[in-house]
Amino acid sequence: MSEPRREAPLDHAAMKAFAHPLRIRMFAHLTDVGAATATQLADRFGESSAQTSYHLRQLARHGLVEEDAERGTGRERWWQASSFSIPDTQAREDPVLRSLAGTVLAGLLEQRMLALRTWSEDVDAPQPWVQASLQQATTASLTADELATMNEAVQEVLEEHIGRAKQRRESDPEASSGERRVRMYYDAFPLPLAD
Repeated sequence: MSEPRREAPLDHAAMKAFAHPLRIRMFAHLTDVGAATATQLADRFGESSAQTSYHLRQLARHGLVEEDAERGTGRERWWQASSFSIPDTQAREDPVLRSLAGTVLAGLLEQRMLALRTWSEDVDAPQPWVQASLQQATTASLTADELATMNEAVQEVLEEHIGRAKQRRESDPEASSGERRVRMYYDAFPLPLAD
């Protein structure tokens, strides 16, 4: 599977295109499972392939998904999720963008809760995966600089481990037999000031 494009901030048009419930669910499926065709997404969500194909084209138009050039032949197009960011500072200052960002964030949080619930209810999960997983909440008192430094360090650790796994797959395709797609959530933000 080819690597998705690097993270790009979403503009008004992209946010508006993404703020559609089916598109958010399709995007979440592509990030959870990996590349898929419009037909596979149609089967997954009980839609017509014409409908999912249309929504994929709209997402692609705004850089939210891209064609997986290493897969598919002829009319069979495989799509993968792209990385993006929601322009936080701009969204706080622009009421339209703030509203769109809220809609997108609500949809993504719903998908996040579904993924966490599905994992927590999986009574047949293999013990090595249960022991390797982590769900944690930590609260600390930090300055803005300390928070920024911590976030940079966490990002570096994530990139290091993801890069190492990618190298393993590239050097020995057989070595991926025991791997699973893994979701990492990390949020670090200030809590409201006490009254």
